[in-house]
Amino acid sequence: MRRLPYTAVLFDLDGTIVDSAPGITSSLAYTFRTMGLPVPSPAKLLEWVGPPIMDSFRDLAGFDPLTSARALAVYREHYVQTGVFDADLYPGLDRVLRAIHEAGLPLSLATSKPESTAKLILDHYDLSKNFDELTGASEDETRSAKADVVAEALRRLRVAGVDLSRPVMVGDRSHDVHGAAEHDVPTIFVTWGYGSPAETAGTVAVVDTAAELLAALGLGPASATR
Repeated sequence: MRRLPYTAVLFDLDGTIVDSAPGITSSLAYTFRTMGLPVPSPAKLLEWVGPPIMDSFRDLAGFDPLTSARALAVYREHYVQTGVFDADLYPGLDRVLRAIHEAGLPLSLATSKPESTAKLILDHYDLSKNFDELTGASEDETRSAKADVVAEALRRLRVAGVDLSRPVMVGDRSHDVHGAAEHDVPTIFVTWGYGSPAETAGTVAVVDTAAELLAALGLGPASATR
């Protein structure tokens, strides 16, 4: 049996497994309208997809903590009711997750989306069965930074007895790269998400297709990765 290059895999959700931008951006637009504020352009709203939402309320909208908390309440109610399933599974990602599971390679979600919402999405696409752990932001957003989510995912896998000598992160934004790097975890960057070419700095591989991702994980025929 060949030796796989990694002993555990952490997976981002938004922009990596599912294209969740339509549901997120529509709920953000609703939030701004409800709060009596101008709605940012579609291009600006796309910048919100991926990073922790409380960080974006602060950094992109300039909200203070009280306004951010109010905006979060408005956003969550609308998103859970109407936006959570306004998403599309990226081509081949069901096959990738199934292959990881069938290879016996421990797999954890590591998303800045609240765990309860992330589970709804994975259950909707019948993907939860492939994961050993579903790790996301805490419901109160005290754990939402990607570094904190990665730390919790690693902790849970460690408690489960997983070999963490060679873990890897799969994501589409610099937040994934930097958050994982804080725990000495390398990142495989997927280009079908919301990141820019500049965000690939520091990654161990850049992949354009599900087949290339499988190859980078040692689960498919070797192919070129950038």
